[in-house]
Amino acid sequence: MTEKKIPSELGTRPVGELLRQYALPSIIAMLAASLYNIVDSIFIGHGVDAMALSGLAVTFPLMNISTAFGAMVGMGSSTLISVKLGQKDYKIAQQILGNAVVMNIGMGVVFAIVSLLFLDPILFFFGASESSISYAREYMQIILVGNVITHMYFGFNALLRSMGHPKMAMRATILTVLVNTVLDPLFIFDTINLGFVQFDGAGWGIRGAAIATVLSQCISLAWQVRVMSDKRELIHFKRGIYRLKSYIVKEVLTIGLSPCLMNLASCFVVIFINRGLANYGGDYAVGAYGIVHKMTFIFVMIVMGFQQAMQPIAGYNYGAKAYDRVTKVLKITIALATGVTTLAFLIGEFAPGAVARIFTSDAQMIEMAVVGMRYNCLLFPIVGFQMVTGSFFQSIAQPGKSIFLSLSRQLLFLVPFIIIFPHFWGINGVWISLPASDFVSAIFSATLLGHFFKKHKM
Repeated sequence: MTEKKIPSELGTRPVGELLRQYALPSIIAMLAASLYNIVDSIFIGHGVDAMALSGLAVTFPLMNISTAFGAMVGMGSSTLISVKLGQKDYKIAQQILGNAVVMNIGMGVVFAIVSLLFLDPILFFFGASESSISYAREYMQIILVGNVITHMYFGFNALLRSMGHPKMAMRATILTVLVNTVLDPLFIFDTINLGFVQFDGAGWGIRGAAIATVLSQCISLAWQVRVMSDKRELIHFKRGIYRLKSYIVKEVLTIGLSPCLMNLASCFVVIFINRGLANYGGDYAVGAYGIVHKMTFIFVMIVMGFQQAMQPIAGYNYGAKAYDRVTKVLKITIALATGVTTLAFLIGEFAPGAVARIFTSDAQMIEMAVVGMRYNCLLFPIVGFQMVTGSFFQSIAQPGKSIFLSLSRQLLFLVPFIIIFPHFWGINGVWISLPASDFVSAIFSATLLGHFFKKHKM
């Protein structure tokens, strides 16, 4: 074991340098993950047909639910490892790693079996039709067979960051995107024409896209396993760490419950928003929300990159009781996140038409998207603060507050607003509910954070 493998820099190096070191790969990884989802859509749209894209679209909620359960183990175990490393409790950190592997395998298998048994009813519930169900089924059957791989891949990325290897986590994500981009056309198309050369592809259609996705994750997972099997690492795979311990399982699931619920709540809320817009504005309003969501999602992913960078730094130093460093990394992260969401606010308020025209040339949809974007981005600068605050409490192993803040914006406030406001303002009421929930949840975030600082005299 070498000293350089111990992530003690989390407690010694300047916080600003650490955050920059961890944030850049995290942000690149988050943006790459976004691209990863887009790649399949592009190739399926050109290599199969439009109905295949509809089939792919209805699989997203099911995949998001799978991601939610994977995040519960991945984020829970990585946060707990960060805290234990800060406390220099390396033995328990090692056991957390082993337990995380077993939990990821178990949860991935159970989710896959249940989903496969009830796949058609689930897909119909999420919006599949008789025309699109065959495409959705073909895609998800392959994805669910490889569900354990997906759980392990995303979980190990979170663990690599907590072990002091953010660049390795970034490389794993980029590797997956690159391999998937290469394999997609090879597996989807019957014939591939590069201009100077033409050759046959597998011609597997939408199944080919699913196979490419699983294989790309397998390749990255193999590389992750090799890195985490290195005996020079303080925390690495070895015998005797895989027996489940109830207190570790409980802590991991409790801490990880916040990101899990946040992902589940996102799926639930999107259904409410779409139904509200469909009732008061029709299909064009739903399409307009899709444009608004894609625009803001880019900035949300960047903020999530900052959150992931903050997590091991805050967790380690909180465990080491270096509260001054905890305060500093929180303040810097809030400032950076606020800067990002303020940029989204400026674009959404002053250039919404330009953004909408990137996605469509339909005048009616552009008009609706402009209105929706301006409402949605009205108070967007405070969204960065709210997101970071919720992530901060998760990072220092206070899941109750994190869960409350994660759910408050999406469920406790947004859903009631969506139900009530349209009765007074029609479709605008649906749009107004978005900044209204941002405002109320930010107040609760500030209150909880202020109480935390007062309690710890920070």
